[in-house]
Order: sequence, then structure tokens, then C-alpha cells
Amino acid sequence: MTDRRHYYEQLGEFARLDHERQARQGLPEFVYAEGKTPAQVAAIMGSMVARQGCALASRADRQHADAVRAEIDAARYDPVSRLLTVGQMPGETTGRAIVAAAGTSDLPVAEEAYGVLAFLGDHVERLYDVGVAGVHRLLAHVEALSGADVLIVVAGMEGALPTLVGGLVDAPIIAVPTSVGYGASFQGLAALLGMLNSCAPGVTVVNIDNGLGAAAAAHRILRRLTCHTQDER
Repeated sequence: MTDRRHYYEQLGEFARLDHERQARQGLPEFVYAEGKTPAQVAAIMGSMVARQGCALASRADRQHADAVRAEIDAARYDPVSRLLTVGQMPGETTGRAIVAAAGTSDLPVAEEAYGVLAFLGDHVERLYDVGVAGVHRLLAHVEALSGADVLIVVAGMEGALPTLVGGLVDAPIIAVPTSVGYGASFQGLAALLGMLNSCAPGVTVVNIDNGLGAAAAAHRILRRLTCHTQDER
């Protein structure tokens, strides 16, 4: 294959690594560790680090982390977000993102979003435990929310927080439903449907528990914002 945009590396019989994805999409290939063996994750991340200088795996467990750390001393594992990282991308965006979470039980998903944005070199801040059951906790931070260029809003239960934030700010909002809640939440389906039916126009929704997907979308927004700002100069 001569076109580097469509180049891939064959890794055994289990993976074809897309090393040129960063050039095409502005995002590197991420490793979804769940379902992969520790040896497979270690081999994939080792190849990525060798070619790209950094790598990120999501939904990793401690066995994945131990296997990668046995090969790469610089590997870091966060048990809350379940992110396994080596290094990070050089920061190229100038905008600001906020990850807001309704409750402490939503932190694994919120931290996944936060960790991915940090890995990508973006300026990202946390705002946690600001759910609608105590709305004054959110309203105390309206000024900070209004200053963000993109917001990721994470909530389970009935998923009301993105709608409330959507009525307060003019920045793009990426809503993330979580599988947190009692029986009738249906493992996040209630929050997902609530967010899809938001009465605040312009709220975008990703899949249940998909903090990584929300971070990838936010990064694309920040890259476009940065490019347009630079062009205007």
C-alpha cells in the first residue's frame, strides 16, 4: 500500500493497527482492551508506542495494566476510569473543555472522558457532583460553565443534568448517559432516552457509558475552533 493514509500494520493474527489515523482524523487509534488478552493489549500498545510515542487503552483491567507495564515502564493505569496510557499527545488545541458529572457514582465515565481529553493534550477541567437533586451546587458554577468552549455532561438516573446545563450556556454540549440508577433506569436506557428527548435544543448525546466517545467528539470541536482561530490571525 503506497497511500500512507490507508496504511496499517499487521500484528499477528489478531490486529491491524491504523497508525495513520491521527493524520486522517486528528485522533489516534485507541485500544479497546475489554475482551482482549493482556498479551494482545501489551503487543498492540507496544507497537503504537514504538511508532507514535504514546498510546491509550480504555476499559482495561489490572491484568492488562500489569502486562503492559512489564514491557513499558512508563505505562500508567487509573482504576477509576480504567484507562491505561503511555505518554500523551502534544497539546495542539487552545480551547477549554469542562467535564461535569451529576453524582459521584458517575465518576468512572466522567473520568474516562477527562482522561482521554488530557491524553490528547486538551485543556480540560472537572466539575463533579452537581446533579439536579441539589441544583444550587451547579448554579454556583454558571460562570465557569459559560466560559467553556465545549462541555461533556455525564449523568445517570433520569439523565436531567445535560438539559439543565443546555439552558444555561451557549457552548456545544455532549451528553453522556450512564448505567447508574435503580431498576427502572434499565442500565442507562432511561437516561439515554431522557437526553435524546431534551427540551434544550442542541444537546448531542453519545452512547451509554461512552466517555471516550464524548471526549473524541469534544476534541474534534476544539481542533476546529483552534484552526479557525489561527486562520483568522
